[in-house]
Amino acid sequence: MLGFLKEPVVVTAKINVNLVALTAMGLISRLWGLCYPRAVVFDEVYYGQFVSLYMKRIFFVDDSGPPFGHMLLALGGYLGGFDGNFLWNRIGAEYSMNVPVWSLRLLPALAGALCVPLAYQILVELHFSHCAALGAALLILLENSLITQARFMLLESILIFFILLAVLSYLKFYNLQKHSAFSGSWWFWLLLTGVACSCAVGVKYMGLFTYMLLLAIAGLHFWHMIGDQNLSNVSLLCHFLARGLALIIIPMGMYLSFFYVHLALLYRSGPHDQIMTSAFQASLEGGLARITQGQPLEVAYGSQITLRNVLGKPMQCWLHSHTNTYPIRYENGRGSSHQQQVTCYPFKDVNNWWIVKDPGMQQLVVSNPPRPVRHGHIVQLVHGITTRYLNTHDVAAPLSPHSQEVSCYIDYNISMPAQNLWRVDIVNRESDTDVWKTILSEVRFVHVNTSAVLKVSGLSGASLPEWGYRQLEVVGEKLSKGYHQSMVWNVEEHRYGKSQEQKEREVELHSPTQMDISKNLSFMAKFTELQWKILTLKNEDTEHKYSSSALDWITMDTNIAYWLHPTSGAQIHLLGNVATWASANAAALVYLCLSLWYLLRRRRKIYDIPEEAWQLWMSAGGICGGGWAVNYLPFFLMEKTLFLYHYLPALTFQILLIPVVLQHLGDHLCRSVLLKSMFSALIVAWFSSVYFVYCTFSPVTYGQPALSLTELKALRWKDTWNILIRKQ
Repeated sequence: MLGFLKEPVVVTAKINVNLVALTAMGLISRLWGLCYPRAVVFDEVYYGQFVSLYMKRIFFVDDSGPPFGHMLLALGGYLGGFDGNFLWNRIGAEYSMNVPVWSLRLLPALAGALCVPLAYQILVELHFSHCAALGAALLILLENSLITQARFMLLESILIFFILLAVLSYLKFYNLQKHSAFSGSWWFWLLLTGVACSCAVGVKYMGLFTYMLLLAIAGLHFWHMIGDQNLSNVSLLCHFLARGLALIIIPMGMYLSFFYVHLALLYRSGPHDQIMTSAFQASLEGGLARITQGQPLEVAYGSQITLRNVLGKPMQCWLHSHTNTYPIRYENGRGSSHQQQVTCYPFKDVNNWWIVKDPGMQQLVVSNPPRPVRHGHIVQLVHGITTRYLNTHDVAAPLSPHSQEVSCYIDYNISMPAQNLWRVDIVNRESDTDVWKTILSEVRFVHVNTSAVLKVSGLSGASLPEWGYRQLEVVGEKLSKGYHQSMVWNVEEHRYGKSQEQKEREVELHSPTQMDISKNLSFMAKFTELQWKILTLKNEDTEHKYSSSALDWITMDTNIAYWLHPTSGAQIHLLGNVATWASANAAALVYLCLSLWYLLRRRRKIYDIPEEAWQLWMSAGGICGGGWAVNYLPFFLMEKTLFLYHYLPALTFQILLIPVVLQHLGDHLCRSVLLKSMFSALIVAWFSSVYFVYCTFSPVTYGQPALSLTELKALRWKDTWNILIRKQ
């Protein structure tokens, strides 16, 4: 029974020494001196703010993309014990002792280091030689721009890691297709493809480009499978469902999970939540939640309310009035009604309070039991402090003459009767009998007499002149067709009015709101709103000193100064390896020309290379050339400030194309022994130049050693490069 113990237990393993050595070199090149400089480097000033907010659990919105990349950076801070207390206000600022610099920069550095072995494995899975794969990995290893970007608290190296992991996983899955379909390893690599794609998209939306490329390639491969008569209909259906699950359903689920964790972590109110709806703000701890907690849910006749415009652009604002009137004549000579001004005011104020009144009754208090206001009901809105009624009439608005002026009615005993009836139109209602709810209901107010809709001015939130205290213009939009958020309002603060006397009511309006009902948003409602804000919220693009165009990237006519030592000449620049970039461009051009030549010849039934070599050539081009194209060409369509680091994912694919082209030339165009020997010698000389350029620019890649004035001037290989030279 115990006979198996008579023999020793032996475990054997195959170790790819190339892979181990490349991983070790990648780690050394990215982790060496990681804490240097102990100062804020370029966009660390941007991402560091989000890390601090994660540490303090304060909500924020970043319009640059999804939260997964930020969470990974925050994970580094968490593992290093960072408390979030650092003022990220200046590039070059020295880090205080509580900032774990090494830990914050660790994950991007690890991701950058692992890109080296990933490049090796991708070429192997594309069925190129180990020599070609080794060359690809070494080119990634010695690429100065990738090293620089990986050594700081930035996202590009993490993005590139997940992109390459997705490509490698799909290639491994595809290579298992013929002989091991539906095996454990087949499922592992298919699922990992979807996971890596979702992680790439979760880091930056640029990951979508590679994700779409892999979906297109997977679709093409499945199209070829449909023509395989050896596969039954059931088998094809299973393949289709497996790919749909792994490449679409799981990535979507993971993408949602990133936001779920993000929202679970950031539960406290902060400066960014003001751009969110009142319902979203009320779901956060502190801030609006402290004001609105316990408010009555249903708006009733006699309710005292503040109305926030849903659009929130150019800033959040509330329906507001004050005792001042519109000037009798405007600067352009047009006349006004001289009624009390109504505006949208971007600050909380007692003059933001309104009372919902039943037109058929005089009382301004909530009855017992309360009579809720429903969709379609007619109401009057009474300004709480001045007790004047919200009104509009056929008088041109001050800044928007095509729209009606909105005012609070003053009876001047002239032929202009009050027109102060408004119909409540609940935009997000579920039925026509829905009750108007605090925070949750999005409401339009339609003027009964003219059918005009109450809205913030369409002139990008036009501000009134000095007589209107620069507050935002509110108008009645006539002939309104369709739906726009500037027409939509929600009740933010709400109380049931109890005082009929004006003096008592004014005291009531100044008191805080505390009642008896709380409100919560579901995760999907919060996700939908946050996702929409990320996609639509755009900071004003300003010209940056180091911004560039997509055309500048190919020839590296630009650079970015990341850091400058305050006293010495030590500095760090985002600069690529000139030899590698030139070679990558040449490889792409050669690949394109050769492909066109082969296609023309094959059209004439002339086959210059074997069919197997042709399939290998095209598949490598689809991955490497296609990866470069999808990660580069879309930038020509983008209206945003662009920087050189945006090109790095495309560059990575282009670098992988270099050994593909070199092996093809050596195998199929250099047919004599002499030509092969000369070609090998040229490759050695070329690779030596790559290493020479890497060493030459290492001081501005790692920031040390400090260079003299002469040495810095010698590094300005192009007039367009901005190498920082101190004045003597």
